[in-house]
Amino acid sequence: MTNFSFNFNRATPAIPETGRSTTFTKRVVSDCVVAAGILALFGLIAWILPALNAPVGPNTVSTDPRNLPYYALRSVFRMAIALFFSLAFTFVYGLAAARSRRLGKVLIPLLDILQSVPILGFLSATVTIWLALFPGSMMGVEAASIFAIFTSQAWNMTFSFYRSLKSEPKELDEAARNLQLPRWQRFWVLDVPNSMIPLLWNMMMSVGGGWFFLTASEMISVNNRTYALPGIGSYVEAAAAEENPGKIGWAILTMVIVVLLIDVLVWKPLTAWAEKFRITQSESSEPKRSAVLTLIRQSHIDDFLGRFFRPVGELLNWVTRPLGRTGSKWDAKPGRRRAGDIVFDLIVGVLVIAGVAELMVAIAKTTGLGELGRAFGLGGLTFLRVALLTVVCSVIWVPLGVIIGMNPKISRLVQPLVQVLASFPANFIFPFAVMVFVAFGVDINWGSILLMALGTQWYILFNVIAGASAIPDDLIEMTRNFGITGWMKWKTLILPAVFGSWVTGGITAAGGAWNASIVSEIVSYGRHTLVARGLGSYIAEATAHAEGMKTLIGVAVMAIFVVAVNRLFWNPLQRLADRRFVVG
Repeated sequence: MTNFSFNFNRATPAIPETGRSTTFTKRVVSDCVVAAGILALFGLIAWILPALNAPVGPNTVSTDPRNLPYYALRSVFRMAIALFFSLAFTFVYGLAAARSRRLGKVLIPLLDILQSVPILGFLSATVTIWLALFPGSMMGVEAASIFAIFTSQAWNMTFSFYRSLKSEPKELDEAARNLQLPRWQRFWVLDVPNSMIPLLWNMMMSVGGGWFFLTASEMISVNNRTYALPGIGSYVEAAAAEENPGKIGWAILTMVIVVLLIDVLVWKPLTAWAEKFRITQSESSEPKRSAVLTLIRQSHIDDFLGRFFRPVGELLNWVTRPLGRTGSKWDAKPGRRRAGDIVFDLIVGVLVIAGVAELMVAIAKTTGLGELGRAFGLGGLTFLRVALLTVVCSVIWVPLGVIIGMNPKISRLVQPLVQVLASFPANFIFPFAVMVFVAFGVDINWGSILLMALGTQWYILFNVIAGASAIPDDLIEMTRNFGITGWMKWKTLILPAVFGSWVTGGITAAGGAWNASIVSEIVSYGRHTLVARGLGSYIAEATAHAEGMKTLIGVAVMAIFVVAVNRLFWNPLQRLADRRFVVG
């Protein structure tokens, strides 16, 4: 028996005879529209693919606004591929970290490090590899760009999925163990459905993060060489170099249209569909709606996909049987488990110490250890900016996120606006910000905080919205019946319910802010370049001048700051959330 299903439909009552012809007409029309949409999608992909393997040409991008639709299509294509790989990474990495206690000790701190490594750090380390894999072809540059976008998307999705796995309702986990579900079946009937709502909101945020770093991923400048790809991010970079605000305005208008289309065609249908995974005993009185989802439900696409993938699901169930069943193994004896933990910790400790020693020797031989102290000092300045940003954004967006998440009417009205603001690449307006800073004499050391917030505040908002929208209607109804309102309702229901989501949002927002410091602490528009003192500008300048050891020092120091803050502050809060504020 397989649970590999693509059922978009809900149970519907029997159709009276008089309505059968109308229903049949609707289904035929829906089938035609859905089929036309699928054919159009494959046609666009077929149109784009030949350009991906073109030979490496001149590293310039046209700023003719007539190219913007094509550039936007290329950018969306890169984002979609990166999101697919991010989702696959999320499932594999998050499941390994949550299900293996020992692996979790390594994988979660490693995830802290990965989310702290700026996109320029990944690019400088991997672009040569991608170019070597596809010599003389734009495919290598495309692969480097997609990988860079992947590094801006995957980490917060993985944190969200890991958090959902660790906070699964106890009664559902116990049911899966009593039924001894095969691990693959448990993954599809419990793990993924339980994580679907927060994962979807974090996917939206991941796409927003990808847009934020689109310029850096499409206009790759490493080792004194620039590789430019046709895309809306590289278009904005080229228009800013020309000091042409009109062309930047056309790019902003194009981005708004793209974001709205993605919201209508992708996110609204998915969030409405995900309502079926809410843990509640009663259906919401104000269910989320989507015209696209209604169209899909009226068509036969789900039946077709179900028949097509059913053999695949059955094959996967058969192949994954050796992985065992949930609850089918006894826990190891305490003494043997402690001994295994000691051996595992010793091996990891030796590897970490050896790596740190090797790094220190390399630094001493090249730049000297004094450079490390300078990087830590600059890291302290960036840390203060990140801490202030996190506090202010939490105070502003937690109550607003709760209001949006708990009120479907407000959510329907506000979600498109939030999508536009969150998905819109904030660095597209950086040139205008530079003009304002120069005109009014704003110190970039303070202005950079605002620039960082433009791209990272949404992590907190989206996670809080996801947490608030997942509050069971039964609990909301209970507070209403008992007359619990005002601060008492916030203290006893709302804040405990969204606390874990806020922690996840805070972790990813802080990590995103460290990453955003790369493009926020050094901004330029034409002849004007503003540089703030901080670790982000340190790494950006080192990368631009091909100073590999300084780039490595900056990335290492940034990772140390992020891991230390997570270990000392965020992780205790996450354990508190898992211990006290889990539904069920």
